[in-house]
Amino acid sequence: MLIPPRPFEPAAPTILDIEASGFGRGSYPIEVGFVLPDGRAWCSLIRPEPDWLHWDPQAQALHHIPRELAQRHGRSAAEVAGSLNRRLNGRVAYCDGWAHDYPWLARLYDAAELTPSFRLEHLLSLLDEDQARRFDALKRQVIAESGLQRHRASADARMLQLALRRLRPASLRRR
Repeated sequence: MLIPPRPFEPAAPTILDIEASGFGRGSYPIEVGFVLPDGRAWCSLIRPEPDWLHWDPQAQALHHIPRELAQRHGRSAAEVAGSLNRRLNGRVAYCDGWAHDYPWLARLYDAAELTPSFRLEHLLSLLDEDQARRFDALKRQVIAESGLQRHRASADARMLQLALRRLRPASLRRR
């Protein structure tokens, strides 16, 4: 008999993460994933649009997603944006790289000709100054303890959520 995994307390925020073709001008999202407060996760590769040409081998070395994989197995921008809208409707999703994630999300939604049904915020807005200072070290600790080595969107979102839960367990219950 299988014992179901211990359920997540509905205390943590929704966390969203995006993997991209690179950084800076011309980069675009190639994978998006999120983890809900109850621990359920969703992730999808995104097929590059015909005019999305930028590719940075250093970014690929981090996320291990070759452009060909995203082209072959990715879903269209419209499919991914529509799915995000259905699944995150009315929520606030938090990310750790807002300065990059927000433009990538905007590029996805522009290509899909849709508007997000959710709001994206920086997870640092959930933390006080002391917590923000300790957060990076805690992320590394969570990665080491959990074995979440895969640098992919839903795995990164789960790691961020676990680190937040450890950093702010009582105060997250009030959000």
